[in-house]
Amino acid sequence: MERRTFVSNVALCAIAISTSGFIRFDGYSYVGDCETTTDILGPFYRPNSPLRNNLSIMGELGESIELVGKINHNDCTTPYHKAKIELWHCDAQGVYDNASQDYRYRGTTYSDLNGKYSFNTILPVPYDVGEGTIRPAHFHLMISAAGYQPMVTQLYFVGDDYLDKDESSSSPSAKKRILSVEQLTNGGKKVLFDVNMSQNLSPESAAIDKLAGVYTDNNNITKMVFFNKDNSLWRKNELFGVNFNYIGDNTFTLPGVDPELKLSYHFEILSLNTTKLTISQLNHNGKKQIQVLTKEKK
Repeated sequence: MERRTFVSNVALCAIAISTSGFIRFDGYSYVGDCETTTDILGPFYRPNSPLRNNLSIMGELGESIELVGKINHNDCTTPYHKAKIELWHCDAQGVYDNASQDYRYRGTTYSDLNGKYSFNTILPVPYDVGEGTIRPAHFHLMISAAGYQPMVTQLYFVGDDYLDKDESSSSPSAKKRILSVEQLTNGGKKVLFDVNMSQNLSPESAAIDKLAGVYTDNNNITKMVFFNKDNSLWRKNELFGVNFNYIGDNTFTLPGVDPELKLSYHFEILSLNTTKLTISQLNHNGKKQIQVLTKEKK
């Protein structure tokens, strides 16, 4: 187990744990590479959804569907008991419940002794996100398991007309997350999705706390609020927030973002009272863009 310095001049570390190696390359993909791929969290995540796996609502429109699967350790075989699985999606009109205490079409369950989980809900629909852009139908999942970085991903469905037009679902990494929908004899539908956890760099909670706070640019135009949730770095948005993955060297990135953009959030502790954040990415022309913000003093 390799230990690397996470925050300059403070006794805080992150642990880098190697994942299982590839078995062989078959000319198209690495056979044995079973890691489940991530996807963008999206703006509609709400924490603390009710503990339930039946999200169906009496009298609501929508096609009934069962989502079933198994959570495995990173060996892709051993079942993970008591992994926390959060599911959320839009209703039959393409609307998310972002405010009510009913947490409509949002729920949390845990994997059993065999790693299995299930949800009963309705099939989400494509929806317009503005400017003529339509997202394909999708489930959102967040899987949290001790010893692993939280897994955030999205599930899509074979035959959706908008898959090829969507930046996330058209990514090669989404191929294994475009699921076939099985038609059941009782008129319902069923999809299967197994999850294999991945061990990545995991900064300690105290290190995340050091970075949490309010960051602004020199002109006080841009403001970003970062916070610690379950030992992970999050940035606040209008509903709750978006999560980050730690990639080493005091640097984070957003899961599911096109790696060719080389998006990074690099933190540098300049003193006990000052932390600098440098956001770097390539635009679609390959030009590097830099934005610098500073953490406000408490």
